[in-house]
Amino acid sequence: METVLGFDFGLKRIGVAVGNTLIKQAQPLTIISAATNEAKFAAIAELVNQWQPGLCIVGLPRHPDGAEHEMTVRCRRFANQLHGRFDVATVLVDERYSSAVISHQRGDLIDDQAAAIILQQYFDDHTESESES
Repeated sequence: METVLGFDFGLKRIGVAVGNTLIKQAQPLTIISAATNEAKFAAIAELVNQWQPGLCIVGLPRHPDGAEHEMTVRCRRFANQLHGRFDVATVLVDERYSSAVISHQRGDLIDDQAAAIILQQYFDDHTESESES
């Protein structure tokens, strides 16, 4: 069993979720709202030290037609930084449909819930591909 952290990256906030490869259930964990990039990565370092993940999942936003945009590039960079700073394998997951699931809660801080949906999507996709083989 290994712990997995999921991230919903945003310029103002980063939602974080946690799960593991045994039960494959994602749970919202926290929202990082640090002012600087270094402060954000310091907060992430604390989470990595606490949870010791074997894998990090990062939501990859795209336009509805699948085309990439500015935030797609930023999320790829964030995933690369996670991998480089913490030496943890990082997987990008298409998050086009995750925000629709919780969009009815507008105005609330839902970044951690979005991260949980992204992580759960990874678990669900991963479980389906394992059962097909």
